[in-house]
Amino acid sequence: MSSSTRKKVQKKCKIRGYTLELDAVDEILSFESEFNNDSALDDPVDILLDLLVTQPIKDKETVHRIATRILGADATINETTDSDGDDVIRASDLLIVDALKVPKFRYDPIKKVFYKHTGSLPMHGDAFSKAALYKDRFLLLSQMLSRHKDFSKPAFDSELSDFGRCEISPIQSLIGQTGRRWVMGLISQLEDGHFYLEDLSASVEINLSNAKITAGFFVENTIVVAEGEMLLEGVFQVFNCGFPPLEGRDKSLQFLAGHDSFGSGTLTEQETLRLAKLEREAVNGNVVILSDIWLDNEEAMGKLERVLDAFENEDFVPCLFVLMGNFCSHPCNLGFHSFSNLRSQFGKLGQMIAAHSRLKEGSCFLFIPGPDDAGPSTVLPRPSLPKYLREELQNHIPNAIFSSNPCRMKFCSQEVVFFRQDLLYRMRRSCLMPPSTEETNDDCEHLVATITHQCHLCPLPLIVQPIIWNYDHSLYLYPTPHTTFDFHVQIVLGDRSEQKAFKYTGITCFNPGSFSSDGAFVVYRPDNQEVELSSL
Repeated sequence: MSSSTRKKVQKKCKIRGYTLELDAVDEILSFESEFNNDSALDDPVDILLDLLVTQPIKDKETVHRIATRILGADATINETTDSDGDDVIRASDLLIVDALKVPKFRYDPIKKVFYKHTGSLPMHGDAFSKAALYKDRFLLLSQMLSRHKDFSKPAFDSELSDFGRCEISPIQSLIGQTGRRWVMGLISQLEDGHFYLEDLSASVEINLSNAKITAGFFVENTIVVAEGEMLLEGVFQVFNCGFPPLEGRDKSLQFLAGHDSFGSGTLTEQETLRLAKLEREAVNGNVVILSDIWLDNEEAMGKLERVLDAFENEDFVPCLFVLMGNFCSHPCNLGFHSFSNLRSQFGKLGQMIAAHSRLKEGSCFLFIPGPDDAGPSTVLPRPSLPKYLREELQNHIPNAIFSSNPCRMKFCSQEVVFFRQDLLYRMRRSCLMPPSTEETNDDCEHLVATITHQCHLCPLPLIVQPIIWNYDHSLYLYPTPHTTFDFHVQIVLGDRSEQKAFKYTGITCFNPGSFSSDGAFVVYRPDNQEVELSSL
């Protein structure tokens, strides 16, 4: 092995902060020499060193154990490539996670660890369940904030450690204090016209009239970090107010200690590498997303048939079509009496899809209900469409998937969240103050900033949007999504507002628009995380 290769490996170790013994470095060099130019892995040494970060002891035996697993994965990938020919994404490579099946984890502030909830979760919770909803949200963001360099408590009292640091004070400790303090709390309205900040210790009335705020929609139930001082009349005058800062996904995953909070299960290194390679090279990797498919509207169904015709004639059909509600132009509420007609319209949709033989055989179809679709109530998370409505469609398309709203999907190595809700309109109506225009004046960016910093898809007051108390965790966005080599998380927000796509701190966020109203839809390309805004 040449000295230049050894120096290259040692430099990569140094960049990651590793101090390895010579025998461990020799093991890495031996591992690299076993790969040839046709290896399925782009840079096996980088992959090995990235996996090494989770190991407490970084010696020769640990390196050898990881190298053996990667060598096995590479052999599996090459065998699959040789036998299958073209790389094609199949239904088995897509995992749909229903919101009611997402595992629940709680944070223990004493032991400073997450633990999995065991036992059943009743749909109708008691008073404790409602209180636990707010407590769990607060603890989730609090534990993230405690690790942030600007808000963590210094280990030693010194002038240097306090420079530029904003230590969080419990609200209870504000009594009798003078000068500026930083607090973290949930905005609530305990009295009409009077807003308060609450944490686990106490509550205090706040004055936001002169507050300088960051990007986002500040509504009741959002958790904020505020700087201010106590006035003589017992009111906390807020000078600066913002959402808790984001935490990198890698850091959150490391703190979760292997727990699967997404609900898709954990993958072996071999499977992760196989799916990452498939994602890059699949010829049918496109995902088509449409929202507002009004089955009772002839014009909308004509548009849908044109879209299906176009993709039927493509060289490679998309691997997935995501059809989000509403599926009727009229709300399916207590005044709706045409369920038999809606059932037959779903059957006609099934016939339309079945008439496109290549799409029926080569594509998956995922159906997600909208806020006005048939269901037990408007509470979140919404279960999948009733069996009565979908039976005729499934007779034509047996492999159609009906899931909840919101819905999670593991797409090869990527994690995707679908949420169909008219969220932007409700957020703007519920704002306590106009959003700041310093960072952006785009309402969509304010919306995404709110849900990502709150780590929650719908941080509205429960009186505005009811949530099943025991299933609030299914709306969490934690670990905070961001782009890494192996994982990329997308948030698909189906909203009646205009079509939009952008990235916020590395998160791909897009709204496909209303298909029935505007003919708008989106084609997502997972291999390069590109979003193509389309319309008829």
